[in-house]
Amino acid sequence: MMQGFSASKNNSPPSGSSSEAGMDHEVQIQYRTLSIHVESMVEQKQKQPGGSKTTDPASAIRKIDVHRLAVDEVYTRFSTSPAVGLEGDAVRRRARDGTNVISPPPTQYWKKALNYVFGGFNFLMWIAFIVTVLSYKPLGLPNPAVFNLGVAILLLLVIIVSATFYALVDWHASRIMKSIKTLIAEEASVIRDGKHQTVPAKDLVVGDVVTLSMGDRVPADLRLVQVSSDVRFDRSLLTGESEMIPGTLDLTSENALETRNLALTSTFVVQGSCAGVVFAIGDKSVMGRIVAMSGKSKFKLTTVQKEIWFFTKIISTLALGLFCLSLIVWAAWLKRSFPGFETASGAIINSIGCLTAFVPQGLPVCVALSLTIVAKRMAKRNVLVKNLATIETLGCMSVLCSDKTGTLTVGKMSVQNVAFLDAEFQVDTVKQSYSAKDAPSAPAAFIALHQVARLCNSAKFDSATTHLPVEERHVKGDATDTAVLRFSEDLSIPSLGLASTSLLASYAKTFEIPFNSRNKWMLTVVEQVSSKDERWMLVKGGPDVLFPKCNEVMNADGTVSELNQSVRETLCSLQERWSSQGQRVLALCRRSMDSVAGYAPGMDANDMEELMYANLRGLTLVGLVGIHDPPRQDVPDAVRIIRRAGVRVFMVTGDFKLTALAIARQVGIVTQEKVDTLKDMRISESAKRYVGLKPPVIKPHDDDGVHALVLTGDDIETLEEADWDMIVGNYTEIVFARTTPEQKLRIVEQTKARGDNTVAVTGDGVNDAPALKASDIGVAMGSGSDVAKEAAAMILLNNDLTSIVVAIEMGRLVFDNLKKVILYLMPAGTYTEFMTVFCNVFLGMQLALSSYLQVCFSITNDVVMSISLMYEKPESDLMLRKPRNARTDRLTDWRFFFQIYLFIGLMMWPCAMSMWFLYMDQQGLGFYDVILVYNKWAEGYKGYSLDQLTHFVSVGQCIYYVTMVFMQYGGLLAVRNRRVSILQSNPLWGPRRNLVVPVGMTATALIAVVNLYGPGLQHVFDTTPIPTMYWFIPFGFALGILTVDEIRKLVVRTYPKSFVAKMAW
Repeated sequence: MMQGFSASKNNSPPSGSSSEAGMDHEVQIQYRTLSIHVESMVEQKQKQPGGSKTTDPASAIRKIDVHRLAVDEVYTRFSTSPAVGLEGDAVRRRARDGTNVISPPPTQYWKKALNYVFGGFNFLMWIAFIVTVLSYKPLGLPNPAVFNLGVAILLLLVIIVSATFYALVDWHASRIMKSIKTLIAEEASVIRDGKHQTVPAKDLVVGDVVTLSMGDRVPADLRLVQVSSDVRFDRSLLTGESEMIPGTLDLTSENALETRNLALTSTFVVQGSCAGVVFAIGDKSVMGRIVAMSGKSKFKLTTVQKEIWFFTKIISTLALGLFCLSLIVWAAWLKRSFPGFETASGAIINSIGCLTAFVPQGLPVCVALSLTIVAKRMAKRNVLVKNLATIETLGCMSVLCSDKTGTLTVGKMSVQNVAFLDAEFQVDTVKQSYSAKDAPSAPAAFIALHQVARLCNSAKFDSATTHLPVEERHVKGDATDTAVLRFSEDLSIPSLGLASTSLLASYAKTFEIPFNSRNKWMLTVVEQVSSKDERWMLVKGGPDVLFPKCNEVMNADGTVSELNQSVRETLCSLQERWSSQGQRVLALCRRSMDSVAGYAPGMDANDMEELMYANLRGLTLVGLVGIHDPPRQDVPDAVRIIRRAGVRVFMVTGDFKLTALAIARQVGIVTQEKVDTLKDMRISESAKRYVGLKPPVIKPHDDDGVHALVLTGDDIETLEEADWDMIVGNYTEIVFARTTPEQKLRIVEQTKARGDNTVAVTGDGVNDAPALKASDIGVAMGSGSDVAKEAAAMILLNNDLTSIVVAIEMGRLVFDNLKKVILYLMPAGTYTEFMTVFCNVFLGMQLALSSYLQVCFSITNDVVMSISLMYEKPESDLMLRKPRNARTDRLTDWRFFFQIYLFIGLMMWPCAMSMWFLYMDQQGLGFYDVILVYNKWAEGYKGYSLDQLTHFVSVGQCIYYVTMVFMQYGGLLAVRNRRVSILQSNPLWGPRRNLVVPVGMTATALIAVVNLYGPGLQHVFDTTPIPTMYWFIPFGFALGILTVDEIRKLVVRTYPKSFVAKMAW
């Protein structure tokens, strides 16, 4: 428990620039609006003594008065105490008032329903439905065609089924994402029954005493009752302002939203530590009231959905344009020049083909399905994705900036070595040699070492686990402090009377400056409990930071020597040796407070802080400890796969340069023997080539080779724009060491500004939050701080870096499969269908594919086949390709349309049309007897009755339909692979097995059989059985399409720089 901490006296109003994109502006606007309303109410409260019975949020917040109470009065009001907290019975009673959970904003289901019914291509289906109904009646009078009514009913069924499908998929994806979110354990550290406990945040009750440290999310609305002098809060989620707000004990504003002695739900402690009493939970908290005010959740399109929507608008515009053009041509030309060729009703029904032909109905279905598939696969990997757009962006990732501790390493540190000036010990050896009661006398310096390690430490054991062995106890604190805490707790040397229990009983902490990433040290002032005449300043931190502040160094026997240049070189040599082994080295120092001029017991905390900063010198270096944090076993393989996928991996850490470089070599981030420094880079000719180039081209070339670079925080401070050009352009392997949060942010921004890079950042600490927020994809570890989790777009709940590999692959796969879906749907579902409408309207031929069969093919045959493509596994070269450039590489491009209209489509529609003409030829109707006929196709034409001619057309239409159905077998198998042969990736066995493909093929064949042989369908839609030969000839076409595409792929693989390869999609 903190003792003697007082408040900051800084009462200046918070200021700051607008926060980065991604903040919830709705929350910020509501917060600011509430604040203004509360201010006005506070001013008017004297004028309205009776008050108001309104329950609006501003009125409720105006009634908050806990910030006006003194600290002792706060404890009295909530029947709690600083030492004991709430008792168990009180907690159980108060728990009946509800859980500490904010209800989500209500979903506007009517808007969702409208989107399901009219979204995507459904609005075109509605247009087709309406005009089809009109063509039945009144335009079809006096003899309305049942066919038209049948098509209208079919279109309505299409709308209903697709809307239902969208709703089911959306619900399923949402359910999966919600189930993943429950895996995040949100906890709070409280004092109950006199013990520090960790409890689920949802179980907090009013009156709980909550303790917070750097990196924690505020779990409920708190009245601060204890604060460290440097405590700072991030309220940007509420205010939109990035400035850190100090916490105080005293009232700074009558407005509860502006005063600094309250900590509000969902804000963060970004520096220091504090304790507070819960005064509001759940929906009664300020955040709960703001969420209720917002009243809605906002819908955002993902990247791929935006691409699909853009594609949909183009296709829809084209379809509507051709539909209107078809009707205009009929009204302006065909009706006058060839009377009797088509009635108004017939012209509309035939022109419906323009709408149905150009609608790849399977596309929105596959987009919706992809979200569910992605959500399922991410759930299996214990990955929480806040927005599915993150997965799509991960497919574009070109640079991964990774933190070291807890990300590349296990994050479970342990002290391995300790050293004094004249002696070095392994911890295991110390325990074996000196822990027994009859052991020989240990070096006296261990007394001072143990004092600094145990008392200058912000980590603490969970009281619920104190009965367990030291290694198994739960610790609240960062990994470094945890390692030192476990070491000091386990260090027992009877010959020196050294034990943690007696040490803690002997000293009391009176002041503390917690560790932060700028200082890179922690300071504690302690005094002896019994006499209060022995006081120490204890400091723990980076050797390179603390060595200059020391003038003495302790020997193993407890004596001290002057820390001169030769001693400094000896110690630096030891630090470099341990660091090169991947150990983090800490210096433990102390100074007697008797030597600090101006110190007096009971000083104000702010004055004390200034005094400590001014007197952080003249320290005695007690000793060094070496902390080992081994790399995660899975990391080297993950780094290798990520790099093979064309993604550069940079290490960005606050650790010492040699420690960082050693770990980077162990995990494969650095593979080169020669590692350049800033000086080497500035004289490198290969690096200078990138200076002054246009930002998009500043990236390593394939033939440049691999270059490695290590930079420190001091180096980064000196970098200019030209230096950044060289860093981002020339180097594949980079280690940034001893960096501050501001420098991490600068690294991300400078990398994003060059080479069209999509930058991902991994991290788990408070110092990682700014970089996580500024990156394209922020990835936090599940064991990380609440601040990091809030800033990140994706959380790896099991701290497994290989999940990033899966996410990159998923991002690329979703994009790849959607391209395949479009490539599959367009040649037959649009191009081949449209050619029948074109020949009918402009070349006077009977419609080779009826409106019913066009609609049926688009919404049944095509859909069931295209769904199988969403279940495709990654191609063997997917993770060998370069990352997609999010700015220039679109879902569709000229190569894509070349493949659709001038390659596959140019094979499909002539094949289907040839079958139409072949059948007509067998009936005695040659090519010129079928084309350019217009209104001649009537009773007696070429000696046939109208019924015979109508039957020929019905059979020909069914032949055209069946040809399309089976040709699509070849189309589907062709688009499954971009470059690999089907011989290495067939759908039945092997690594690319996809049994949904044969299921889809079987389903589409059955649909064709039902359409041609279903009695009801034959009666309404004039479908009819076809000669047996026409069931089998299309298989030859399918094989031909597949073979021609296999030849194209062979040329692409054999001659990767050929013209054919450059046109390959």
